[in-house]
Amino acid sequence: MLSQVRTVIQVGTLATILLFFAYLLDNRYRVLPTSIHNQIPSHHPGLIVTDINVKSCSSLNVFSSCAPDSDQWQMIDKELYLGSIWFSKAYVYVMRMKEEELGHGDKVVLDVRISRLDPALTDKTESREKWESRSGGIWLKRSAKHADSDSKDAVTAVDILFGADAVESRPGWEVKDPPLLLDTAGETQESRLTVRRGQPAKIEKVIPRIRKDGKFKIMQAADLHLSTGFGTCRDTDPDGKDGNRCDADTRTLEFVGRVLDEEKPDLVVLSGDQVNGETAPDAQSAIFKFAELFIQRRIPYAAIFGNHDDEGSLPRAAQMDILQSLPYSLSEAGPNTIDGVGNYFVEVLAPGHSQHSALTLYLLDTHSYSPDEAHYKGYDWIKPNQIKWFKDTASTLKRDHSKYSLIHLDMAFIHIPIPEYTDQNAIRVGQYREPPTAPTFNSGFKNALVEHGVMVVSCGHDHVNDYCALSQSTESNKPELWMCYAGGSGYGGYGGWGGYDRRLRFFELDTDEARITTWKRVESKDEGERKEKLDRQIIVDGGKVVND
Repeated sequence: MLSQVRTVIQVGTLATILLFFAYLLDNRYRVLPTSIHNQIPSHHPGLIVTDINVKSCSSLNVFSSCAPDSDQWQMIDKELYLGSIWFSKAYVYVMRMKEEELGHGDKVVLDVRISRLDPALTDKTESREKWESRSGGIWLKRSAKHADSDSKDAVTAVDILFGADAVESRPGWEVKDPPLLLDTAGETQESRLTVRRGQPAKIEKVIPRIRKDGKFKIMQAADLHLSTGFGTCRDTDPDGKDGNRCDADTRTLEFVGRVLDEEKPDLVVLSGDQVNGETAPDAQSAIFKFAELFIQRRIPYAAIFGNHDDEGSLPRAAQMDILQSLPYSLSEAGPNTIDGVGNYFVEVLAPGHSQHSALTLYLLDTHSYSPDEAHYKGYDWIKPNQIKWFKDTASTLKRDHSKYSLIHLDMAFIHIPIPEYTDQNAIRVGQYREPPTAPTFNSGFKNALVEHGVMVVSCGHDHVNDYCALSQSTESNKPELWMCYAGGSGYGGYGGWGGYDRRLRFFELDTDEARITTWKRVESKDEGERKEKLDRQIIVDGGKVVND
């Protein structure tokens, strides 16, 4: 018996040693078959970057071309000058290969630097390394060793972001500083190389849940109006903290970040016009800036679009693709069988391990400008097929929600207000500073909300309105729906400095009491006003709309 045990141990030890040596040999000489090699934990299957370069061209030179030298090069479809130079263009080109196709002598990129000088001369830690020069100030550290294609340092993807304030929101990506060395001037033309090592990180979708104390806090950020680059402030107090210079995005993000840290919301709803299309020739750079605020703080966020988001470089669908790929994002494109991009709902589960929904948030696309300006001037409206989708979805969910032991709550978020916001006889709490620019055609969405038990709807769009208006039943005069504005939060959009400060709206839900309380936080020079919960009011209590 002992001899059998001894034999098993010896065989196991020998097998382990042989596997270890095979692993070492494979790391250096690639001796294992691809089917086995690809299963090694340190391996990054897929495409590996083997070269990067910048190519410029001029329409004034008939012999100049931005076409790649061969079909092995792939162009990153972002013009590095952002169209700011009339007769010149430049693009980054990347060469990638499948790892199993790498041959003897093929090199993989392990590191990228942007510099006028060889990094081996300027960085003591790189003095023994060989760096290869490329256009645009790019220096590449490349290796022909087989093992390096499996290294965690191997570059597998390259992209371009713009602006001195560019940030990366994608796990595993890194923005390279300084910007590419191009013949440009002006902050918004700064082109920044960003690289990923290894394969894309798997993004686990976050499931929002009511806290143990039965509460859940939502921050609504409306109309951030972020640019590519710092942006320029509009309608700011001439005696503001920035003196003669006011960088819109810096000030907006500082304000939002400060309030996030003070209020610590459980979820953020971005209700449209996050991107100021006119000043965002690269929308992706603007999106990453606001997403990074929430990703760093591990706060889930859900976004819809406004009328300005897609006036720049990317349509709604492309922006939603980006948002859906980022950590902590709950954003969804929604069904492609109805109008708009971003018609979806978010379920917030009850505390603990419960699988029952305690709160449903409906988010709908209100589109942009009127499709029938001759008859209905101004802005677009929620379409009948969207309303049908909402009704069908709410009816289906209501059956599931009936299993929840407490009163289930429902809210909705849109960008452009519905026509009922214009009711001059409605009870209001907050500031009415401009006529609501709601669509002149009423598609009946308010009635659908009331019919299906939604007690609060909140919008953005009109920056200097921050009121909540109470809609009452025409038959019984009982409260049936609160219609709120968040107020504009971004300095890249209009605001007016005559006593109006940028602001954010909060909704706190107490599921034990079926209560919703709302207030606003402002970006004010007065410290007391900055900390104040402005116009705090209870709008739902005991599962019913109330006028507190």
